[in-house]
Amino acid sequence: MSVLNWLFEAEIHIGSKAILWREVIGNGFGLAGAIYGMRRKVWTWPVGMAGNILLFTVFLGAVFNTPQDKNLYGQAGRQVFLIILSMYGWATWRNNRKHNSNTSVTPRWTTRGEKLRILPVVFVFYVISYLLLRSLGSWAPIPDAWIFTGTVLATYGMSKGFVEFWLVWIAVDAVGVPLLIKGGYYPSATLYGIYGAFVIWGFVSWLSIASRERATSGKLGA
Repeated sequence: MSVLNWLFEAEIHIGSKAILWREVIGNGFGLAGAIYGMRRKVWTWPVGMAGNILLFTVFLGAVFNTPQDKNLYGQAGRQVFLIILSMYGWATWRNNRKHNSNTSVTPRWTTRGEKLRILPVVFVFYVISYLLLRSLGSWAPIPDAWIFTGTVLATYGMSKGFVEFWLVWIAVDAVGVPLLIKGGYYPSATLYGIYGAFVIWGFVSWLSIASRERATSGKLGA
C-alpha cells in the first residue's frame, strides 16, 4: 500500500468510533503552525498549509468517504482560503524579515480607521458565507459560516501582526469545539480545545510585545 493510499484509508478505531489518521495528522500540523505563529516564526505558514490540505479532504466527508459522511462546506472552504492567505502571510513575513533581520512581524493593535474598514467587510463576508453554505446544504450553516469567516479574519490579522487576531481565534474555538463534537470530528474538536490554551498564551505574548514596542516608540518620540 502506498503512503498516499494509507493516508486516505487508515483509521483509528475507538469503540464504535472510527477516526481518520489524516484528520489527526492534519490537526497536528495545525497545532505546530499555531506554535510557530506564537513565536513569530515564518515556518508557521508552510506548516499550516500542509495541515490545511489534509483537513480539506476530511471536512468533505461525503465526497472523500470519511466515517462522518457529512459535508462541512465552511470548514472545507476555509482550508482553501487559509492556503491562499497563508501564501500571502508567508510572502509578507519573509519580506519583513528580509528588510528587518530582527523579526518577521511586529505585533500591534489595529487603529480606529482599520477597524472601520475591516468590520463592514467581515459582516458582508459572513452574510455571503452563510447564504452560500446554506444553499450548498452545509450540515450547520450558521456556526459553519462563523468559523469560516473568523478563520479568514484571524489569518489575515496574523499576517498583518494585529494583536486582536488571537481574540478572534478564541471566538472561533468557542463555536468550533461543540460543532465538531456534534459532527463526530473528535480529533479536530480536541485540537480546537488545545488551541484555546495556546491562543491565550499567544495573546498574552503578543500583547506584551506590542506594549514594549509602544513604550519604545513613545520614548523615541519624546
